[in-house]
Amino acid sequence: MHNGFAAPVTVVGLGPMGYALAEAFLAAGHPTTVWNRSAHKADPLVAEGAVRAATAAEALAASDLAVVCVADYAAMHAALDHCGTALSGKVLVNLCSGTPQEAREALTWATAHGAGYLDGAIMVPVEVIGTPSSVVFYSGAREPFDAHRNTLDALGGVPRYLGGDAGLAVLHNTALLGLMWATVNGFLHAAALVESGGVGVADFAETAVDWFLPSVTGEILRAEAARIDREEFPGDGGTLAMCLTAIEHIVRTSRDAGISDEVPSQLKALGDRAVAAGYGDENYMSLIKVLRVPSAATHR
Repeated sequence: MHNGFAAPVTVVGLGPMGYALAEAFLAAGHPTTVWNRSAHKADPLVAEGAVRAATAAEALAASDLAVVCVADYAAMHAALDHCGTALSGKVLVNLCSGTPQEAREALTWATAHGAGYLDGAIMVPVEVIGTPSSVVFYSGAREPFDAHRNTLDALGGVPRYLGGDAGLAVLHNTALLGLMWATVNGFLHAAALVESGGVGVADFAETAVDWFLPSVTGEILRAEAARIDREEFPGDGGTLAMCLTAIEHIVRTSRDAGISDEVPSQLKALGDRAVAAGYGDENYMSLIKVLRVPSAATHR
């Protein structure tokens, strides 16, 4: 709260996600100033009570907190580099996508302009913003996060502060997106495989998504995560070499079914590297040891 009222907030960038952020702030009663290069995108928000700023500098001047939601860090700099002294004393919450290094460089840039800085990552689609299911990660200095926590609550859910390293939010975002796409690719290969036997994908999903992923895969990962932290990879319950035999069966079954074997073949190639490195008698999680170092392909 701000002097007993909902604190003013500025939103820079009105793509689909930025628009949803502005709507959430308005719905929570925050006086909301918006700016976008294409000014007409603000028209519906203005009709809901938002104030349209003529320039990015004018938008920054309207609030102590500015939430930036543009395509990437280059777009953020294109929008704000020319704002000069308008940045001084403000807190920027940058919710664009990029790399951890870009986030850290943005912190340095903001600090040089006298602004506080939080980097963030939105982990839900547009329609979830402002609901209890919303998840947004934040990283950077704790003080601006605490100072504006009540305003950030308007975006829904529980704001998750990950730590003082400004790159942590985008690092988690990148890691989770990688996990998502790897999981989706695994599901799509599995779906193609069962299709070859006349099984519908929706029927398969009842087994794969409703049971196997949470109850089998999820439980394994939950149990093994702490062991990975301790560098413990006991092979008494099954070795990496044994798992590779099962993966080879997936490769052969894919070929026999007349579908692509690319996904399991990539898994086997990675496992073969781990065995060649001497981890064959440890469990499958020892694969992380080869993932922690650059692959040979990186240096070709």
